[in-house]
Amino acid sequence: MEINLVIIIGIAALAIGAVVMNVINQSLLKKKAEQVLTEAKSKGEMIVKDRSLEAKEKFLAMKAEHEKEVMQRNQQLGNAENKIKQKEQTLNQKIEQNQRKDQELDQLRQTLNKQLEIVQSKKEEADKALQSQVKQLEKIAGLSAEEAKKQMVEALTEEARTEAMSKVKELVDEARLTAGKEAKKVILNTIQRTAAEHAIENSVSVFNIDNDEMKGRIIGREGRNIRALEAATGVEIIVDDTPEAIILSCFDPIRREIARLSLHRLVQDGRIHPARIEEVVAKTRKQLEEEVVEIGERTCIDLGIHGLHPELIRMVGRMRYRSSYGQNLLQHSREVANLCATMAAELGFNVKLAKRAGLLHDIGKVPDDDPETPHALLGMKLAEKYKEHPDVVNAIGAHHDEIEMNALISPIIQACDAISGARPGARREDSENYMKRLKDLENMALSYNGVEKAYAIQAGRELRVIVESEKVTDQQADVLSVDLSQRIQTEMTYPGQIKITVIREKRAVNYAK
Repeated sequence: MEINLVIIIGIAALAIGAVVMNVINQSLLKKKAEQVLTEAKSKGEMIVKDRSLEAKEKFLAMKAEHEKEVMQRNQQLGNAENKIKQKEQTLNQKIEQNQRKDQELDQLRQTLNKQLEIVQSKKEEADKALQSQVKQLEKIAGLSAEEAKKQMVEALTEEARTEAMSKVKELVDEARLTAGKEAKKVILNTIQRTAAEHAIENSVSVFNIDNDEMKGRIIGREGRNIRALEAATGVEIIVDDTPEAIILSCFDPIRREIARLSLHRLVQDGRIHPARIEEVVAKTRKQLEEEVVEIGERTCIDLGIHGLHPELIRMVGRMRYRSSYGQNLLQHSREVANLCATMAAELGFNVKLAKRAGLLHDIGKVPDDDPETPHALLGMKLAEKYKEHPDVVNAIGAHHDEIEMNALISPIIQACDAISGARPGARREDSENYMKRLKDLENMALSYNGVEKAYAIQAGRELRVIVESEKVTDQQADVLSVDLSQRIQTEMTYPGQIKITVIREKRAVNYAK
């Protein structure tokens, strides 16, 4: 019982102690809150004072800047007013000066009018005196003034005409003599300053081999290799008793060169059979096209001709394998270009245009697709197509008088072309006619549908025509050979007889993948 009482008393004491502590804590919290409020109020008042001071300082600074700007603007306005006043004074002075000048001009005008009146009166008096004198002279001479004037004018005119005609005749005669001498001098200097080699190109090339055993390999079993080579290149291959040599015969230098290079590759490789021959000929033809472009570029660089169209450069390269009356076309064109440059320099013309026209003057001989158009007009069309200078175009078209000469360099091109062709040993007419006949033979065969290739061989005594097996049957091949023979008989002139061989080959090709 006593223990319980003690416990109860203890609990009561604890409760009373907790209440007392709570009361004490609340009183302490109130005091702290009051202290915090007072401190916050004091700090707020300080901050407000600081902010107000800063605002006043900023206001004073802005006010000072504004006053400064106002003073500057007032100063500028004052300066502007001073300038305006000065200009007004200057204008007033000029106005006064102009007024004085106007007054002086009025005085001068009045003086001049008085003088003009005096002059007019004197002129009237002089006219009256002149008329009276003329009347007296007319009475004495028995002629009127108009008739005398007319007679004098006619006499002077006739005398002047006679003197002018005699002077003109003297000048023309002197000009003819001088022009003839000068022209001869220019041409002789041009010819002497331009050296050129001359070699008539033929239609035969000789391919050298190391030993005669290689001839049998080139011929092949039953002649299959040589037939394949002739069919692929269109060149007649002559294997005879000539030691260590095979003769390649064809009027087209490009075909002859392809055959020569292909034979060289085949002999070096050692594998000679129809499939290999066709492969090597195709590669050689592609390589020769690249070489043609390289020759054209090298020619333009050597002559100092720039900006030529790539297609024209390729045609210049193909000139290496063309001939004009037996004269190599590229060599002839280079010679004409150098002659034109020299002659243009002597005459004071444009040297670059003259050299360019000289190189391109026979460019129309390169294409084979338009044989009916004269080569000068065809070359002119090509030059127009590839945006050449109008003077160059006119010189190309007029160098054989197909069109009128409008450019100053056109007569130069014509003269230099004649000089190059007229050099001793430069040309041979027979070879040109021979090649033209062979080319006409091939073109006649190519005009038929289904004809893939046509080669004139055996110096034009045989025409080999290769047709496409898909388009031409065996019966049509027979008809084609008959038609061709009849057309050749009626349309062409040739010695002896021409053998027409139509070849139709069927190939079945597949690939195993």
